[in-house]
Amino acid sequence: QNSCLFHMIFNMLNTFNIHLDIINKHAIIWSRIFLICANEVGEHISFKGNLQNSLVEYARSTKKLVRNMMDDQQSSLDYLSNQVNELMNRVLLLNAEVLRKHLDPLPYKAVQSHGLDCTDIKDTIGSVSKTPTGLYIIHPEGSNYPFEVLCDMDFQGGGWTVVQKRTDGIITFQRTWSEYLDGFGDLSGEFWLGLRKIFHIVNQKATSFSLYVDLESENDKHAYAAYDGFWIEDEACSFKIHLGHYSGNAGDAFRGYRKEDNQNSMPFSTFDVDNDGCRPVCTIKQQPVKSCSNFSESTGWWFNQCGLANLNGVHRYTGRFLATGIHWDTWTVNNKPVKIKSVSMKIRRTFNPYFN
Repeated sequence: QNSCLFHMIFNMLNTFNIHLDIINKHAIIWSRIFLICANEVGEHISFKGNLQNSLVEYARSTKKLVRNMMDDQQSSLDYLSNQVNELMNRVLLLNAEVLRKHLDPLPYKAVQSHGLDCTDIKDTIGSVSKTPTGLYIIHPEGSNYPFEVLCDMDFQGGGWTVVQKRTDGIITFQRTWSEYLDGFGDLSGEFWLGLRKIFHIVNQKATSFSLYVDLESENDKHAYAAYDGFWIEDEACSFKIHLGHYSGNAGDAFRGYRKEDNQNSMPFSTFDVDNDGCRPVCTIKQQPVKSCSNFSESTGWWFNQCGLANLNGVHRYTGRFLATGIHWDTWTVNNKPVKIKSVSMKIRRTFNPYFN
């Protein structure tokens, strides 16, 4: 019995060893399979990581490339902008140089003129070919030098010399006596031609001139005042203004309604040369005024105790007194003065000794 029992135990151990050996072999196989799978998973994870890194690097490089392209484009735009500004500055300098040469009063800088005034140019050049509206050089009799003017060759047959123009308020008319003497502004925009130049134009031998005042309201309505005679005295008399008969639909603001409103035959005034007749003061809407020019924000005009007209007043004035701005108080709507946004003053010969 013991021998049989021993033999049975031996067989069981042998069978157990065989199964254990099989289990070990399976364990080895599964370990190898696990290692293979682990390697594949690792490679997949590594590939995914590499792909993400590549995408991030591509996005960064693309962003950098776009930023560099934008910087290059901005540099090109800045360069072009600087070139344009430089060209514009050169054009402005050339224009200023040409204008300086044309307006230089020194005899040795004389410039050939187109005529005595715009009417003379129209009567001479215009008799051969149509003369367009624009800038011309004139040399009136009695003037020591030629100068540039704006000629209106379209309005009512042409031949008008524009002596004052207000449109957009870019040019301030708050000026000294000296500036009103010589003129200021831009002949292609807003300007005051200058008292000396106006004097030389209207005081030529055997000539007479008319004045046309063109007014435009804030709501784009037009009115005018025309005078069949216009001239001013010399500087010694402070350029006193003299007007002929009035016609038009804006009213005769120069002469006004009362004797004390009459600005005809009055000298020109500025804040630093006072000829306005306020001795010692004038009264405007119950307010004492010592100087009409100061009351009108230092603008110059032919004031008479201030009066009803000042076409050199502040452009589109929004203060308390309408009379401080551009005004022509005989042009009214519902008994109230019209607010004026633009105006021009132009003169033309009514008699030309060379063509009459």
